[in-house]
Amino acid sequence: MRLTLLLSALVTALTSYGQPTHFETIQQQGQNQPVYFHAWGGDAQINAYIQWLASEVKAAYNIDLVHVKLNDTSEAVNRVLAEKSAANHNNGQVDLIWINGANFAAMAKNKLLAPDWAFELPNFALTNPDKNPAMSRDFSLPTQGMEAPWGQAALTFYYDSVATPVPPKTLTELLSWSKQNPGRFSYPKPPDFLGVSFLKYALLVLNNNRPAQHLLYQPATPQSQALLLPELWQFLDKLHPYLWRSGRYFVSSGITLRRLMGDTELSLAFTFSAPEVAGAVERFDLPRSIRSYAMADGSLSNIHFIAIPYNAAHQASAKLVANFMLSVKAQAKKQQAMVWGDRTVLDLSALTPKQQEKFKPAKPHLSALPINSNSPALSEPHPSWSNLLTHEWLKRYGAQ
Repeated sequence: MRLTLLLSALVTALTSYGQPTHFETIQQQGQNQPVYFHAWGGDAQINAYIQWLASEVKAAYNIDLVHVKLNDTSEAVNRVLAEKSAANHNNGQVDLIWINGANFAAMAKNKLLAPDWAFELPNFALTNPDKNPAMSRDFSLPTQGMEAPWGQAALTFYYDSVATPVPPKTLTELLSWSKQNPGRFSYPKPPDFLGVSFLKYALLVLNNNRPAQHLLYQPATPQSQALLLPELWQFLDKLHPYLWRSGRYFVSSGITLRRLMGDTELSLAFTFSAPEVAGAVERFDLPRSIRSYAMADGSLSNIHFIAIPYNAAHQASAKLVANFMLSVKAQAKKQQAMVWGDRTVLDLSALTPKQQEKFKPAKPHLSALPINSNSPALSEPHPSWSNLLTHEWLKRYGAQ
């Protein structure tokens, strides 16, 4: 019965989002080509998973998937923008890009992305977009088929259970804990993605239940800034003197934050890739006493996507890769804690029992985020707030 429902859903989705014969044409055109996948390259586990993807699409389609490792996604955005300025509209160097948030907003605004292609992918139906509208929205903006969802992530904290038997569970407790444990916590300096994520988490929690909170999901204006930002700056002014190096110096990335945890300079840190914690413990980059948890007052959560620039030289090949990235095989592999641990974007209720089995976790790692963690999901604010927070933070604290 479930298989019948799945087949029916696939037929319906294919009718809505693209005919099978059309995708067969894409398969014929996309084989035997390279795909230059521009994606952040700062995590060994993620890089290894992309290498696995490359081996799979090579075997299936003779596609050479080349991981162009980025320090920041904006590097790829700027490259496509420069190509457009140079009238290179058909032979771009970026075929596929790992993207979300402000970078997506910037590319969409400047018409740098191929439209409607995500709906053509047969495996897009497995996300059940009609019942899961988040699969078609990026930081509150409609994707309009310019992106395909790739994974889900949430802000996760981790701590040394020997140094800190009871970690802070709310933003208010974090301030109190930092005062009692000076120098044992910090966050990366904006514009680092993780650093900005901490600011957004604090901004959302501090303005929770305030009448103006809904303004965070609209483009930032001088009026909304005046209403919502003062609480954040007041909190940071109180917190910074008790951070690592008294808040006079901030690390550049989450990797550096993790290194300080490994060196036991810090007792508390956080990440947007929860499974990296258990992986780091297994590699002996973090001590065995590390434990993960989600804040009780909420976890900043988002979906990350893949997109194809409007001038990609190998668009059909990029679509084949994207479709495989949404397959049961690829999504189940990615969700394995020791592979990546990225939560799948597929709707498991739409899968067969045999397919669902592939997503059942093995015995959880002691350092991994508990499966039953119950933390309210905090949706990402409008992308304009990320740039605003970075700009205003640097004005206040960047010169210190």
